[in-house]
Amino acid sequence: MAVIETHDLVKAFGKLRALDGLDLSVEGGQVFGFIGPNGAGKTTTIRTLLGVYKATSGTAEVFGKNAWTDAVSIHEQVAYVPGDVNLWPTMSGGEVIDFFLRLRDGSGAAYAAAQKRREELLKNFELDPTKKCRSYSKGNRQKVALVAALASDVDLYIFDEPTSGLDPLMEKVFQNYVAEIKAAGKTIFLSSHILSEVERLCDNVGIIRKGKLVEHGTLDELRSRWEVKGEALPSLEEVFMKQYGDEIHSDEGDEENEMHKSIFAQYMPKKKAGDR
Repeated sequence: MAVIETHDLVKAFGKLRALDGLDLSVEGGQVFGFIGPNGAGKTTTIRTLLGVYKATSGTAEVFGKNAWTDAVSIHEQVAYVPGDVNLWPTMSGGEVIDFFLRLRDGSGAAYAAAQKRREELLKNFELDPTKKCRSYSKGNRQKVALVAALASDVDLYIFDEPTSGLDPLMEKVFQNYVAEIKAAGKTIFLSSHILSEVERLCDNVGIIRKGKLVEHGTLDELRSRWEVKGEALPSLEEVFMKQYGDEIHSDEGDEENEMHKSIFAQYMPKKKAGDR
């Protein structure tokens, strides 16, 4: 059964079509890698699936439910980590994590299990939960979001550049947890610019370009499509660069990125006098 499914999905911001007829299907129990150049539509896809954006046309479903009209019930079984985490500056990391865990289940056995898991995650990610969020580096803010998400027992984990700001040791910790939750039968939707990470973790990969899914399949399928006779099978990075290398350093997508920033700036925690 498809946990995530979109059909002819379009999301436009004025004249900009961030998604332009996206067809996507993610089966349950797998790690699905979602990659593409900057501005290709990865974050727009995720925010549409989360019900943050309403589709202009087409359909987007999660667990067979409409991503916009059924967003509240969908969120009960989804944990999400963005690539740029903003936190309340006067709260400690531990308070933020507890806040999100209580939003999901503030009492009972599930909350007790989440608290136990929280302690394990704090130790493994080497995060001090007593510090105020304003003192955290980008990597430590990312750890707060990862602990809150991974401590939750849900069916779908959506990660958008989750290891941004983490050092290689912490990236490895994250990868170990992805393998663990996959073994438990959960579904992981992973968007990442670290192609070696996608290659190591993912069962299937989708490549998005200009709002359309242009490649989709297992790693072996993608590599075999770009195989050159007499040469070794290419890595995922080589596949990506062969088809999309000309866009990596272009300005394409800047309009979409700036649009995201302007929309979300009004909702971000505001600094007060005295905050650092």
